[in-house]
Parts: sequence; structure tokens; C-alpha cells
Amino acid sequence: MSKGQHNKSGKAMKYLIIASLKIDGTVQRKDVIGAIMGQTEGLLGDELELRKLQRTARVGHVDVEMESHKGKMSGSITIPSSMDNVETAIIGSALETIDRIGPCKAIIKVSEIQDVRKTKRNSVVDRAKELLLDLVASGEAASKTVIEEVRSVLTTQKLTVFHGLTCGPNIESSDSLIIMEGRNDVANVINFGIKNAIACDGAGNMKQELIDLANSKSTVIAAIDGDRGGEMLLRELHGQMKIDFVAQAPVGQEWELLPQKTVTKCLSMKEPSAKVVARLAKTDNDGAPEASSSDTDAEVAEVPDSVIELVDHLEGLDSNQAVLVFVDGTKSDPIGPRKLESEANDADGAVAIVLNGPLNKRTLEIASEAAIQTVLGTGEGKGYKKIDDVESWVTADFQ
Repeated sequence: MSKGQHNKSGKAMKYLIIASLKIDGTVQRKDVIGAIMGQTEGLLGDELELRKLQRTARVGHVDVEMESHKGKMSGSITIPSSMDNVETAIIGSALETIDRIGPCKAIIKVSEIQDVRKTKRNSVVDRAKELLLDLVASGEAASKTVIEEVRSVLTTQKLTVFHGLTCGPNIESSDSLIIMEGRNDVANVINFGIKNAIACDGAGNMKQELIDLANSKSTVIAAIDGDRGGEMLLRELHGQMKIDFVAQAPVGQEWELLPQKTVTKCLSMKEPSAKVVARLAKTDNDGAPEASSSDTDAEVAEVPDSVIELVDHLEGLDSNQAVLVFVDGTKSDPIGPRKLESEANDADGAVAIVLNGPLNKRTLEIASEAAIQTVLGTGEGKGYKKIDDVESWVTADFQ
């Protein structure tokens, strides 16, 4: 880790501002840092004051490297930032307003804003490729594909069997059950911490043990593929056992290939099974679902049951406190507004933010950056406006 990617508190930085520096004369490093702090002071307002940002660990150490040639100096400036991309870009542009350092003319030009996390991920991918190539070259993976070899490390100790059906380890102890089509579907979602899924091994000849298991659960979700086969499977499941909700993969996609973000989003957007089955029946009868303007307006205004269920999590929250709700229905401890961003970014498997207060633009941005699909608040705050990749609701919509 480079010196500029951590601050004194140990908080990981998200971005690294990299700028070139040219000075028409000779100055010292402390003169450059003094100019950066002094000439940007008051330019962007108190909330983007560099000294304050450093004290609150939102901006790290300003690193300056210079060399002299024929009475002139050139070099680079790097500034790590834990702020979002918009605020980081503003800080970068502010550097370019500096035109003098000490008595000398100067030019500062931002060459790039580097995503530190992306750089780390690329390093991990490159190193993983090297390790996998070593593994293949050694002949140890000769009997398996590389994908199967890696997947076996993640799933061998987690996948179990229930009366011949592949499943996660928690299907009997959990109050809820997720029924999927095949083994590969279960093997994929178990890698994301979902341990209460079971494969039914396709349509036809449903095992009585699976039917009894489903009927004993308080909540049963059918996770079907986004194709005709998935719809056929749902009809059979719905006719033979208890199915409370349906979570469908995106059109044309299968659960075994979905990334974690899409898996959690599809599960969080589950619909009551009776509603889905009725819609399929209408499609079969009419050839295509009706789409009159009145029906469309009603569907837009309809609040999903999964959102209505989130209202219960408002209980016990102080004003402007929030909780994170996870894919298994559990929730975090109450979180204050100052810690919401860090807690959301660090959370694994969070699908919703429930806030006892008005929603604003920043709340939705936090959800978007943390890949959290749903946000519920008690009202609309200043600057509130819905964004594409986050479903936002206020209780006034349905109470």
C-alpha cells in the first residue's frame, strides 16, 4: 500500500488525485504544500476546506515529489481521498487554480484520478491468473476445468444433500426456504452467503420430502429463471406445495450465472406467488398481458409487499437513525447519519436501508455506491429525487 492511500486513522482511501507540477523557479516542498492549503482556502466553502478534510480523515497526506533542472522545477502531487467521486473531482479541479508558489509562477495539471479500489482489484485478478496458470501447469487440475477447480474450493464444504437434492446447510434450521431449479443455481448463491436454498432438480416428479419441507416453513420463495422453463417450473411448484413469493432472474438469464448484486436485487424484489401465477395465466389466455393506461398507472403506484414489510424496521429508531436490512431478513444495529456511508460500504449482503427521517439525494447516493437496491424513509427531504439504480419509497406513499 502506498503512503498516500491511508490516513492516520487507518481508513482506506477510495481515490488518488495525481497531478503534474511545473514551477518557473526554485522552491521547497513546504512552499508547495503551503500554496495548496493557502490558495484553496475559502474557494470551495467550509465543507471542502482541505485542512478540515485532513482533520476528519476524508483527505490524506499531501505528497509532493520534485526535481530541479536549469533553475526550474517539475514534479508530481498526489492526494488520497475517501470522499465520493464528485467531491474528489472538485478538489482536483481546485488544485489547477493555483498559479503561483512562493514568488514563482506555477502550473498544476491533474493527470488522473485513480480509483484505488479498482487498482487493488486488478492486482488481485492479475495475481489470481498467475496462481491459476501455475496450478494448471503443474497438472493438478488436469481432471477439472479451472472454473470447477476454483468453485470446488468455495462450495465443497458448504453444499449438502437433502434426500438426494443439493442444498445449503441451513435448509432445515431456517424459517424460510428458497427453491431453485438445479444444483448449479444453489452452488452459485451459496457463495454469496445464502444457505437456505435447495434444488428441486427441474419440473416433474417432485419429491414428497421437498413438498413436506416447504409446507413446514413460514416463508417459501421460488427462485425461477427468466425464461419459459422458469415459468413452467413455477406452475408445477405452485400446484404441489406452499409457495409464498416468487423471485425471477432477469429475462433470458439463469440463477447459476448471476453475480451477487443481481442475486440480492432479484430476491429483494420478490412478488407474491398468487400475483405472479395469475399474471402468467392471463398471458396464456390472452396471448399477451394487457397494458392499458389505467393498468399501467395502477402498477406504478402499487407498493411491493417486500417494501411494506420494511416499515416494521422503523420501530425503535430515533429521528434520522437508520438500519441496514440483509437478504436473510435480519437487520443491523441503529446507525447515525454520520456513519451510514461507511457502514453501508462495509456491509455484506445488505439489500435495503430503512431511515426514520426524510430521504435526500445523499442517502440515495450512499445506497447506489454500496449496491443497495431499496431505500425507505418517512418523507421527502431537500433535494430528494429518485435515481435509476435505487428503488426509493417514502411511507407517505402507502400509509
